Amino acid sequence: MKILLVGEYSRLHNSLKEGLEASGHQVTIIASGDGFKNFSVDISLTSKIKASPFLSFINKLFARIFKMDFIKIEYAFRFKKALPDLNHFDIVQLINEDALNVYPKQQIKLLKQLKAQNKSLFLLCCGDDYLTTKYFLEQNPRYSILTPYLKDNTHKNKFNYTLKYVTKPYKSLHDFLFNTINGVIATDLDYHIPMQNEARYLGMIANPINIDLIKPVPLNFGDKIVIFHGINKLSKIKKGNNYFEKVLEIIKSKYADQVIIKTTENLPYKTYIKIYNSAHIVLDQVYAFDQGYNALEAMAKGKVVFTGAEQEWLDYYNIEADTIAINALPDVAYLVKKLEWLITNPEEIKIISKNATAFIKQHHDYKLIAKQYLKIWEASL
Repeated sequence: MKILLVGEYSRLHNSLKEGLEASGHQVTIIASGDGFKNFSVDISLTSKIKASPFLSFINKLFARIFKMDFIKIEYAFRFKKALPDLNHFDIVQLINEDALNVYPKQQIKLLKQLKAQNKSLFLLCCGDDYLTTKYFLEQNPRYSILTPYLKDNTHKNKFNYTLKYVTKPYKSLHDFLFNTINGVIATDLDYHIPMQNEARYLGMIANPINIDLIKPVPLNFGDKIVIFHGINKLSKIKKGNNYFEKVLEIIKSKYADQVIIKTTENLPYKTYIKIYNSAHIVLDQVYAFDQGYNALEAMAKGKVVFTGAEQEWLDYYNIEADTIAINALPDVAYLVKKLEWLITNPEEIKIISKNATAFIKQHHDYKLIAKQYLKIWEASL
């Protein structure tokens, strides 16, 4: 089949592409590369305005004063220019409801044309969108990426990206998509749970991990245990990185002779990976029930990851707590206790590391995941 994947935020579409190509399908990714992360794409929508510090600064001022973002306009222009070549695909899949990162009215027009010249249109639920944001606001789960905002709405400006999905323009975009798509697929339990009662929902398919490309890194303890904390400034509060920062201050003061702490901010994907390769423990995120993409890749490499590993996840996969990953909670004392357990019992790190890589091979193998996508796509056409 001829397949078009629109958008890329985490390497999900790249891994899916690799799995589909292994089965003989022709796959194209069109995306911006997601800014500083700089993911690989086949057709680039990269913004020249965003890439220029001067133009980016001017755009921020203009957006603040006149409420007009020229980067969004540039993305729309670049996608429209590419549209004539984006035809006759058997499958088109959007990474999320704002896959093009342009204004909703423009996005609806562009997606109408994209749908008209192709055989299908599918949507992923793997990040912020209307239904998940509405669910987190109204259904009061134990916690979610919106928990810091719900506890203290003075953080509202830091949640503008998420909260935009429940504004009228993005609700219109959501309605258009759900009246147009062949179906929507969730990639983990944080999105599966809010989507379960939706008529267009096709089910959950776990994130694909290229286990041929991302292999376990042998654990070399030496004298110290290496703890890695990678921060994306834009999602720092949403992921609970502030808890990890407080925890690491305590760990550093108590175990300075036993640990090395590596903290980074806003690194390109390839640089990020190189730095965390030497880590034994990776601190990923707090406000999640299941693992996101960064956590899964770290687990594939045999890292012990502090991430979403809630009871719902344990039940879904029929596993025991603290055997595959460490469930991270918004509780400094709890997180310190879990880290101390690992620092003082390095053999546990080896056990969890081995279990984590086995888990990824069993449940996230990119070739098997690609076949699940093919099955759901074909059944929904």
